[in-house]
Amino acid sequence: MKRRRFLTVTMGALVLGGLLVAGYGSTDAAVGAQGVPTDLSGVTKTLDNALPAAQRFVILPAFHSDAVLDKETGLVWERSPQTTTARWSVARRTCIEKTVGGQKGWRLPSMPELSSLVDPSVAPPGPTLPPGHPFLAVRSNVYWTAARIDEDPGGSWGVHFGLGGGATFINWAHSVQFWCVRGGMNGDQ
Repeated sequence: MKRRRFLTVTMGALVLGGLLVAGYGSTDAAVGAQGVPTDLSGVTKTLDNALPAAQRFVILPAFHSDAVLDKETGLVWERSPQTTTARWSVARRTCIEKTVGGQKGWRLPSMPELSSLVDPSVAPPGPTLPPGHPFLAVRSNVYWTAARIDEDPGGSWGVHFGLGGGATFINWAHSVQFWCVRGGMNGDQ
């Protein structure tokens, strides 16, 4: 029997709670159960080093302009995320096998990594990305993260780019969009 179970949490509460629990800013990278990071040391975005989109994002010619460097986090994102939907396992495998701009080494992002792209000041229906961003074909939908849930192993967290970045629990039976990333934490996923 397929169950739909969606839990939407405001991004501000999720990020704030995660920052408090993770001890944001610590130098020790900790990984909890199922490989989910318990701190954000690989995501260097803070309120103090926030950059305007024009300075923050760099389209990478070495990737045939198909990838974007986020200078706040050091992550490299697909310039145009996947426009089709997939179940979590397919999305994860697709990222691992993907070649973007002639480069391999892609993966699903962690929750903090994907959330770092959200600009909560952008009102729904979004997409809730910083004004002036260089990304193409980003939809106001939920995108998979690599974050698995121990207490409910039947799903993973996603980030909703139409609701101000709200985190959403998605059952693995459902298909949603995904956006692959390189570098940063969880590089071995």
